[in-house]
Amino acid sequence: MPWEQTSAMDQRVQFIADWLSHNYAKIDLCRAYGISRPTVDKWIKRYQQGGVEQLEERSRAAHCHPNQTSEEIRQMLIDTKLYQQSWGPKKVLDYLRENGPELAWPADSTAGEILKRVGLVKRRVKHHHVSPYSEPFGSCQGPNQIWSADFKGDFALGNHKRCYPLTISDNFSRYLLLCRALEHPSYGAVKPWFEWVFREYGLPEAIRTDNGAPFASLAIGGISELSKWWIQLGIRPERIKPGKPSQNGRHERMHRTLKHDVPPQLTHRRQQNHFDLFLEQYNGQRSHEALGRKTPASVYCASPRSYPGKIPPIEYGPGTTVRRVRYNGEIKWHGDLIYVSQVLAQEPLGLKQIEEEKWEVRFNFHLLGTLDQRTKKILPAKNWHGSNFKKL
Repeated sequence: MPWEQTSAMDQRVQFIADWLSHNYAKIDLCRAYGISRPTVDKWIKRYQQGGVEQLEERSRAAHCHPNQTSEEIRQMLIDTKLYQQSWGPKKVLDYLRENGPELAWPADSTAGEILKRVGLVKRRVKHHHVSPYSEPFGSCQGPNQIWSADFKGDFALGNHKRCYPLTISDNFSRYLLLCRALEHPSYGAVKPWFEWVFREYGLPEAIRTDNGAPFASLAIGGISELSKWWIQLGIRPERIKPGKPSQNGRHERMHRTLKHDVPPQLTHRRQQNHFDLFLEQYNGQRSHEALGRKTPASVYCASPRSYPGKIPPIEYGPGTTVRRVRYNGEIKWHGDLIYVSQVLAQEPLGLKQIEEEKWEVRFNFHLLGTLDQRTKKILPAKNWHGSNFKKL
């Protein structure tokens, strides 16, 4: 029988001892050990060249690999990984290929193995996730169709002051439009930065947020001062369902990377310096598999809808009755005063009859609710988390 793997070395030593005894011919040794004549000659030759040590099993790997990764390439992979420790082998390679297209870069698997051998790749931990919400919002087939906005939590700086990072991104390209360290999450602190983004990149079709201030409020239709301004600009506010952050999953994933890459700093100014560096790297250096291994900056382009500066007047179509909201948040309807919201004070509302005693109430295109003429109350819209766009 052939060599037993658990005692191959012992059998080879015994084989040499039997051969040295001169009591057996080579053909007898072949039968006794279950090996071929060439194998007998191989082990005898090795023994004659170097003694018993040469009977150890040798590696069958080639002594020279024509496609072996050079030491220079290996070091560049390691240095880039050390510089961006949150990147995987694919992102490291994409960055290096972009900056050195003339070099012979290895395959993804080879790069991963190189980084793994030096301890720079950790085993991925599997997480079990709840199935995401399946109902889509507005379509997202190109840049600026849907933006996402949120605060990446809040945390204490080294000087014990709180920092509220405001982030805005384009859902299609993953391009990070803004990452700003704010002292307060208020409408007054947020609006100037949205205005800056609108001037810099133009207007999106929709902005998706959660239901917290200043993006939404408890007013009818969830409208707030900020979302009212967006509606006036022709931007559709989309709000995820409470407790459903997966509906804004792309933005939440960016927040995970932001938290990992940018630790708290001493002051707001230092924190902003680190945010600026992260934004530059995230947009221009970090590739995304969902983008075909491209960077967000290579996919994103500014919106053709420029920021008007002056808010255009709201106009309603034929068949719509217009009522202007009073300073106290009420409208006058068939001789009665009906409360809407003080957020909409001095704004024109459009009412369109949908049943004999019911009227649909909208602010521009945004559905607020349904006016029941019998109870003289406005019933809030039930599905305001999604898309309520409808031209009157």
